Amino acid sequence: MRNAECGVQSKGSELRDEGRGARESQKSECRMQSADTESPPHQTPNTKHQTPPLQPLATSLQPPPNAQRPTPNPQSPLIIDIGCGTGANLAGMADAYRCVGIDTSVEAIRLARRRFPQIEFIHGYAPDDLGERLPSAKLVMLNDVLEHIQDDFLLLSRVLAQMSPGAFALITVPADLSLWSQHDVSFGHYRRYDAERLKLLWRELPVRTRLVSHFNTRLYPIIKTIRGLNRWRGHSGGLAGTDFKLPPRPVNHALDAIFAGEGAVLQRALRGQRPGYSHGASLIAVLERLPGHVQARAKPAAAGLDYFNPERNLVNA
Repeated sequence: MRNAECGVQSKGSELRDEGRGARESQKSECRMQSADTESPPHQTPNTKHQTPPLQPLATSLQPPPNAQRPTPNPQSPLIIDIGCGTGANLAGMADAYRCVGIDTSVEAIRLARRRFPQIEFIHGYAPDDLGERLPSAKLVMLNDVLEHIQDDFLLLSRVLAQMSPGAFALITVPADLSLWSQHDVSFGHYRRYDAERLKLLWRELPVRTRLVSHFNTRLYPIIKTIRGLNRWRGHSGGLAGTDFKLPPRPVNHALDAIFAGEGAVLQRALRGQRPGYSHGASLIAVLERLPGHVQARAKPAAAGLDYFNPERNLVNA
């Protein structure tokens, strides 16, 4: 899963808000200051580092057919990453799964194809440009995507409508509105989520909630302090109006270890062996698609106004 509250490496991405035009942006991964980053539109996508919990959670949901000698073939489970950026999340799984990534950033897809030629990358919009792939997918990931979409209900319902029963959706979003800062504005976020707003997205749809938990919890006090300091100073602490920074290698390794520890907790929560995290800078959800029809649906009035309108650069509340 990506970690955009920290500022480490970058991931180009953004999805079309259905009914509106495409808005190019690039997502950034982080290890330093926050948990839901994206790189601004004018930055070149860099190598994106996968945060530790993603691959273990994916393999927990869909174990490789041959764990001892995993080799992808036409019968291997298919994983789709919507908003894949430069592809590093999928690269960690491509030895055992068939992988497809889709992103609206031409530059990010070009880099992803060059870095990981064994993976299929598509420049386009989900779900339309995925063709017939979604019904075959065993796992669909939307990591740090929905906060960029004005009608997040419409996008998610259209994706779920094409998924087959038994498939899983893995979703991550930024959490905690008190962390809102110039970092969110620079990346075109409409909102930061709380757990209830996130769960509203699939309420009454034929899905089983396997996990809803915060994460980026262990670094939350640091993240909150930095965000508060940056608001007081009136500017962000990183590049191009964001909190994006590349920390020294030893710091990055230490942060990797912290995130790996959170990954182990999330795996146990997914198995029902313990509760998830009750607070953190990000939220994660795992949904299992059940039999039943999903009708594409627009955002209901119950969802309320988004906190921010990036197209007008205006706070709504």
